[in-house]
Amino acid sequence: MSSSQVPQLVHVLSPDLVSVHKKAVEVRMAATIRKNQHTRYFSESPVFAEFHGALRDFGREDDGDVSDDILLETYRTTIPLTTYESYEPFVKKFLADICQEDDVRDMFSPGLPHHIAVTSSTSSLQPKLYCKYRHQGSMRHSFGDGGQTFSTFSLHYCQLVRVQSCNGEIISTIPMGMHSSGALRMRNDLEVKNDHLNIKLAAEYRTFMLTHTLFALANSKIETISIIFATSVVDMIRFMEEENPRGPRIPSGNHFSPRRQLYQAELDILFSPISHHVQSGPLSFEQSVKQRTQPGWLVRIWPMLKTTISVSSGVFSVAVPKLRFYLGPDVHLRSFGFGSSEAFVVAVYDPSDLNLFKVTSQEIIEYLDVDKDENASSIIHPWLVEVGKHYEIVCTTCDGLWRYRLGDIVEIVGFDPTDGTPIIRYCERRKQCHYVMAGGILTESHITDAILAVQDTLAPIIEFTAITDSRDGVPTLGYLVEIMMILTTTHFKDPEAAKAPMKLHNELCRLNEFDARRMQVPTIRVLEPGTFGEYRQWRIEVTNSGSGQVKVPVLMSENAAREWMLSRVRMELGLDSNGGVVQG
Repeated sequence: MSSSQVPQLVHVLSPDLVSVHKKAVEVRMAATIRKNQHTRYFSESPVFAEFHGALRDFGREDDGDVSDDILLETYRTTIPLTTYESYEPFVKKFLADICQEDDVRDMFSPGLPHHIAVTSSTSSLQPKLYCKYRHQGSMRHSFGDGGQTFSTFSLHYCQLVRVQSCNGEIISTIPMGMHSSGALRMRNDLEVKNDHLNIKLAAEYRTFMLTHTLFALANSKIETISIIFATSVVDMIRFMEEENPRGPRIPSGNHFSPRRQLYQAELDILFSPISHHVQSGPLSFEQSVKQRTQPGWLVRIWPMLKTTISVSSGVFSVAVPKLRFYLGPDVHLRSFGFGSSEAFVVAVYDPSDLNLFKVTSQEIIEYLDVDKDENASSIIHPWLVEVGKHYEIVCTTCDGLWRYRLGDIVEIVGFDPTDGTPIIRYCERRKQCHYVMAGGILTESHITDAILAVQDTLAPIIEFTAITDSRDGVPTLGYLVEIMMILTTTHFKDPEAAKAPMKLHNELCRLNEFDARRMQVPTIRVLEPGTFGEYRQWRIEVTNSGSGQVKVPVLMSENAAREWMLSRVRMELGLDSNGGVVQG
């Protein structure tokens, strides 16, 4: 759908639209409850005891004739908000040395899971696990508008769970890894037993990106680039910039994995039979890369390129200016929508707007009013949400989550006039990125918006994270940034660059109405080029996760990750007692 075909939003639902949307939600909700109400988790967890007790009071818990009205009312009045705390003891049964079928069948949804999704542990120290099941009529995602697509989806898994029957026979092998990997397997019926040498299994991040890029370079008819995160597209561009027409080279250095010699050998083998294709076309690879300082140089490599699809909202929006520079004015930048290992939440509503989404019809999405108490009584039905207000997403899913708190805050901007579905913008994570200072609280949005506001003073920012900087004894916010330019001492002696920390200070105070006299001036440290791409590789190795899963937190709290970042600081901007630039 083009932007001109997108229906204009309505800001108040008519009675007819309320009726249409309410009916659709309630039909889906009743079906989900009936499907999962007898699963192990829902039947055995004490969290749901009130629901079962209420149905027993009706004398109907095991009676399939219970009406939808009774079922829905019981759900609304007895199901509390849930978190991973109640889910974890049940999903851990899949980690037993010998996973018995009787112990795990019908755990969260009928049958056995197709795969187990492992989170990236961006906002928590330990990854979380979520069982994902195959459901009839599951949505199939399509990327692009037809034509040939350059996509990078990994099939990597970190573990295989083998389920054994009472006779000792292995009846199911369940891959555990990124949800995007499992979903790709599910959509295309790719079973683990049929895995072979496949670039989508590559775990090393740079190798993963380069091998995909190599095959794409051999095809001048690419029309769509589809890479999960906008920051990963920037990594791909950087890797291309560092290469040469003789084939991709993996940089050496003490901070790189010793396995890279093996990866380099694999790259050489892959590159050899297609190298002559890479050199053909309107411009050779070498000639194209030499023109990378000109807007739109990717179109010189792929002349038919029309669209790039990536998650580009929230913290990933920082990569958009660089993408637009390299794509040029005629290539459309579109979003995937957003989801998580727990649930698929929204799809793109207007392709021209990277942060405008329509709530999915796959799951039951409810809304927790962020201005009210954090309990189920503060949940708002989707047909009752108000335009302009912020809500936390709460989901009940076919995979067996019940009023589960995702922690994502969204703003309601309107409703689809065809069916009354809420249209939203993503705002930030709730509480997991709050920084308390100067008597106030900085949210993820504050931290992001402030650093983006100083780009005209500092330099265009490719990516950033923030830490607590306590070197002077008084904690302040410390930004670690990678910028879109060649670092030179001359640039940072420019009087304008000296203003960046104070401008950042003023912006943070403005965003949250802080008392500027109480708030310490934040620090800005500039990282080596390519740091965030290397961080993703380091994180993949540490967590044994797949390529493309790693996200950089807005506020980095893990000590090992902070130390890793700080070891790559090139120079620092700050204010001395005379208001001048301090360079590290």
